[in-house]
Amino acid sequence: MSKIVIITDAWTPQVNGVVVCIQQTVKHLREMGHDVFVIGPDRFKNIPCPTYPEIRLALFARKKVFAILDDLKPDALHVNTEGPLGIAARSYAHKNKMRYTTAFQTRFPEYIKARTAIPLSWTYAFLRWFHKNSERVLVPSKTVQEDLIKWNVGKPEVWSLGVDLSTFQPKKRAARKKKVYVCTSRLAIEKNLDAFLSLKLDGEKWMIGSGPEEKRLREKYPDVKFFGNKSHEEIAKIYQECDYFVFPSKTDTFGLVLLEAMACGLPVAAYNVSGPKDVVGNTTGAVLADDLGEACKEVKKLRSDDAIQHAKKYSWKKVSLGFEKLLILKNKH
Repeated sequence: MSKIVIITDAWTPQVNGVVVCIQQTVKHLREMGHDVFVIGPDRFKNIPCPTYPEIRLALFARKKVFAILDDLKPDALHVNTEGPLGIAARSYAHKNKMRYTTAFQTRFPEYIKARTAIPLSWTYAFLRWFHKNSERVLVPSKTVQEDLIKWNVGKPEVWSLGVDLSTFQPKKRAARKKKVYVCTSRLAIEKNLDAFLSLKLDGEKWMIGSGPEEKRLREKYPDVKFFGNKSHEEIAKIYQECDYFVFPSKTDTFGLVLLEAMACGLPVAAYNVSGPKDVVGNTTGAVLADDLGEACKEVKKLRSDDAIQHAKKYSWKKVSLGFEKLLILKNKH
């Protein structure tokens, strides 16, 4: 049994793939017998992140992070995000000559560019600094690994993500007059949601999630059924009433929602870009195309069973075992 500390600026009550990943990994590491502590912004005075208020930025974190880590004396330290808490944990590790791992799970250089026009080279320079001394940078896919190698960011190694198969599972659908195309996403500019919501489809369009673009999107697309944020259990029940999942994002590192929808039996239509290619590019349960409208036409030919079988390959237990192997323990050389 090891004492593992995970430090993350992305934590509850946020609802996103990074938070789900940490929650599931912590749960399974504890089931394996490890003592796991999460240090998140809920332990600190915090403020909302500009343009992304769901993310809370811890204030004056360094002293308290140092005190917590001194008290815990972890066997393994994992720094999951590049925010104020991550920077404080990185400083602690350097001061105490402690080896540690980091993660890159969000393409925030691309997100920042979409919102502010700040060049990618600036934010990737920050990432090079942040990750340069970590033993491993855990990334969700081979494509992201290749991108970080191209930008000379750290030592990236693939740590894939999983799906909660006990929550997301298929159910026989009631007969409907119209097919339902659904998307789950944060309603933000970098998610490219207009590409889905503006499509002329032979059925209903449903949208799960909230975010800064919600008011604009609701007003622009009155024909779309918006659900707002939902729990995982509620999302699974909504999926069980739908037919196809549409994923318009071109910036996601992985796209956890793809696997969750497929586990409920929904074939996927998405762009032929990294993220979808890494998650579903090798399955007959999805269609990837340069034209999202064409992908939505082709997705109707696919079988639910193929989507389900693909999702079953990604269990959180398997993912957590992979994480355990990638950690750097005090006595591990």
